[in-house]
Amino acid sequence: MRLPLFPLDVVLFPGALLPLHIFEPRYRTMLADCLGSDQRFGILPPGEDGTPPPTGVIGAVAVIRATQPLPDGRINIVVEGAGRFMLRRYVEADSSYLVGLAEPFDDDPEDEEEATRYVPELRGLADRCANALRSLIDAPPPPTWAADAGSLSFQVASQLELDGAFKRRFLGIRSASERAVLLVQLLPGIVTDLEARAAVRRRASSNGKGGTHPDIAMPS
Repeated sequence: MRLPLFPLDVVLFPGALLPLHIFEPRYRTMLADCLGSDQRFGILPPGEDGTPPPTGVIGAVAVIRATQPLPDGRINIVVEGAGRFMLRRYVEADSSYLVGLAEPFDDDPEDEEEATRYVPELRGLADRCANALRSLIDAPPPPTWAADAGSLSFQVASQLELDGAFKRRFLGIRSASERAVLLVQLLPGIVTDLEARAAVRRRASSNGKGGTHPDIAMPS
């Protein structure tokens, strides 16, 4: 698969939405080219010190879902993760941006049955996490969680504040059950902390408001 490449120090998970602000001329050109074709480009981590990404690196296919042109030529867009790829090599292109030959990949299908057993526990932990966040930051209600473990694992991970290195490793794992196990191990600590903080906030917000009191008979 031939893809325009956008080196960026963020991780886009399959199914997740990501807002981007495009201002560099070469990437404005890339975006115009993408909008004129299949609306897809690849997001992958840059090399060290701003060098091009090394071959073999894992990235995500980004599909443009919304655009907002600005008067000065810059543009705001929203992209959705549509799959993963490994960068095989660069290809010669008459463009100011990088173009690469990307090899798409999916999860190991033989792992699907094993991964399914983690779905109920992962959904339960994700619901608790989302509900606690609603109490803390007025977050929206929990999303409709995916039915399959592979999609669910990426959906849950995209909701969490995780280390960049962890996210990049997570993106490259081809076993849905391995990703699910990582989250099932990670989430209880996060959930416990969020629920404790939510409880403190609820207590604090009720201070001074009192509650119902028994009637007091005044002497005549």
